[in-house]
Amino acid sequence: GFGNQPFLVYRHHDAGHPHIHIVSTNIERDGNRISMHNLGRNQSEKARKEIEMDFNLVKAESKNLTDAIKLVPLNAQKLYYGKSETKLAISNVLLAVLNQYKYTSLPELNAILKLYNVAADRGNENSRIFQNKGLTFRVLDDAGIKVGKPIKASSFYMKPTLANLEKNFTDNELQRTPYRKRLQTTIDWILNKQPAGLDDFIKALAKESISTILRKGKEDVIYGITYIDHKTKCVFNGSDLGIKYSAKAILEKCLDGNQLKPTDFKGMHPKVESTSLLQKNLKVGQQEEQEKAGKLLESVTAPTKSIDYVPLQLLKRKKRKKKRLSI
Repeated sequence: GFGNQPFLVYRHHDAGHPHIHIVSTNIERDGNRISMHNLGRNQSEKARKEIEMDFNLVKAESKNLTDAIKLVPLNAQKLYYGKSETKLAISNVLLAVLNQYKYTSLPELNAILKLYNVAADRGNENSRIFQNKGLTFRVLDDAGIKVGKPIKASSFYMKPTLANLEKNFTDNELQRTPYRKRLQTTIDWILNKQPAGLDDFIKALAKESISTILRKGKEDVIYGITYIDHKTKCVFNGSDLGIKYSAKAILEKCLDGNQLKPTDFKGMHPKVESTSLLQKNLKVGQQEEQEKAGKLLESVTAPTKSIDYVPLQLLKRKKRKKKRLSI
């Protein structure tokens, strides 16, 4: 029904697949309106099939889309040489990740993107891009080092800017809540089987389609752990699941009974290998909690002093005695 309508056609190469956009209007010259009810099913579907036949194109029904949308980790070595290729590869990853996974912060999003050698980068705190709340995307090599030129978030057609991502953070916080229990139960089940070490714990989670990302600080000291559940498409920091799922608790559990091998801590700070250090940190944490609890109890049970307090009995006015008239 749009054959006589004015239209514009735009061809785009800014995503993983070249595509076109057709812009038109459903108001005809005489003011009548073209009905758009079930337009996709009735008109567009028919037109698509006719175009496929007339131009001898691959029919949509014959394509297996499962493999087409499947994420494959990027090979950073192939993305060094052309900005257009780099942008195309990053676009493919963003298309598959941004609207499918439930993340509530930039570090959580980066935990997923890192699996595909991509990173969302705000730059140095003193940089102009950070101060202006800008965001760029970078390609990583196998060692996690940034390579190639950064590409501004605003240049991607899906506009994955920091402002738009922050809206996703809020929405995803509620959407991921029902899936928290599955992840907790899976981790509990693996820990109850007493894994031989941290590597075995991570491998056991991988068999349940859960990726484990260890967050490290200076000198490779582990300070956090992030779980990515690929079945429910949810990302959780260990501390968000509960204290017993945090990095510290998991390390202690793996160290329990001297099950952890020295090789399991390859790349970690040597001090982490010491059970006595972990126990010392645990005691310090318990002492701090006890001190906080003591101060709170003291503030609650302390008597309330008030200068303005007056007993109820003193507030009542005394009745004046009526004098009898003597005759």
